[in-house]
Amino acid sequence: MAAKPHEHEDASASPPAAPSRTLRRVGGAAAVAAVVIALFGILQRRGHEAEVAQWTRDQAVPTVAVITPQPGATTQPLVLPGTVQAWYETPIYARVPGYLKNWYFDYGAHVKKGDLLAEIDAPDLDAQLAASQAKLNSARATVKIRESERQFSETTYARWRDSPRGVVSQQEQEAKQADYNSAVARLNAAIAEVAADQGEVDRLEALSGFKRITAPFDGVVTARETDIGALINAGSGAGGGSGGGPELFRVADIHEMRIYVQVPQQLSADIHSGLTADLHLPQYPSKIFKATVATTSSAINTTARTLLVELHAANPDGELQPGAYARVDFALTGNPDVVRVPTSALLFRERGLEVAVIGPGDKIELKPVALGRNLGTEVEVLNGLTVSDRVVNSPPDSLAAGDQVRIAASSASGANAAPPAGQSSEDVDPPQSKER
Repeated sequence: MAAKPHEHEDASASPPAAPSRTLRRVGGAAAVAAVVIALFGILQRRGHEAEVAQWTRDQAVPTVAVITPQPGATTQPLVLPGTVQAWYETPIYARVPGYLKNWYFDYGAHVKKGDLLAEIDAPDLDAQLAASQAKLNSARATVKIRESERQFSETTYARWRDSPRGVVSQQEQEAKQADYNSAVARLNAAIAEVAADQGEVDRLEALSGFKRITAPFDGVVTARETDIGALINAGSGAGGGSGGGPELFRVADIHEMRIYVQVPQQLSADIHSGLTADLHLPQYPSKIFKATVATTSSAINTTARTLLVELHAANPDGELQPGAYARVDFALTGNPDVVRVPTSALLFRERGLEVAVIGPGDKIELKPVALGRNLGTEVEVLNGLTVSDRVVNSPPDSLAAGDQVRIAASSASGANAAPPAGQSSEDVDPPQSKER
């Protein structure tokens, strides 16, 4: 009976061994799971890091817009401002001082050559002319007296000279000859005095003719700057005490007009006589006037670096007015052997002017170019490019030869397109980690 209690104790102590083995198995499984989860997280993070590194490398490749150079046009428009001037236009001043007696044509009046525009009352000039005429008449009378004296001296001298020898002395004969020579000299002096007086009279009569102000040619009176009774000073100037008179009238011949245009030096070689142009005036928005290049100044203005060009335009209806502004549209001859690119495609580097083109493998090549005319938003390239080149438009400043680039989808077709306005979210946003 004593052994039974021990058997009972052994039986009750053996069951706890089973839970400890279960716990060990659960702990081992948990450790394995933790290791697997850690390995999975490490691999996933490395995958994300690889994706970010690849995205970073992809973003380091710039995306560029590509255009195709366009061939040079057969004609090239050129629009410049111009000034319309009359065929002839002249200010008219007074040649004699006085007071305006009357005027007969106002501004806007059409006049013919020789038409009387105004008359000047010049009493001072009239008095001078009367005095000169009286002096001339006196000189003419003196000539007649000197002529009589000469004739008398000549007769006396001839009588003494032809007398028989011994009747008159040699001394008396020489005295009569001296009297005759003196009479001839006085006559010549009187004649010279008449000529001088006649010249003065002619001068004053010519000035007196300027009391009548006439039109110098057929045209239109574009200005009248005087009125009846106004004090007139002779000559041109500001008037007043300086002795110069103000402008009285202005007459313009508008049967044909001259248009003056300043052409930039770079385009001056294409301007030649006979080149036609269209004139657009603000007051006639729906009308086009034709003009033809007549001549040029054949010299470049050193201040503006422009060539002065003169065009002629018929004006049968008088619609073109002196002093008007005109927009002059030229159609210059183009060069089909050159190509055109936007100015935004040009690179200004230390080696000169270059253009970035896409080479094999979408790598950048920098080509030096020589420019022709500046067409505003475009320039002509004389050499260095062909129409088959793929040109980068608006290239980044950091772009260098040999750089790998990505072509924007909007310009992948090779069309002459503008640079993309922006990039999609796939191009901008980096891959996001799925870890929270």
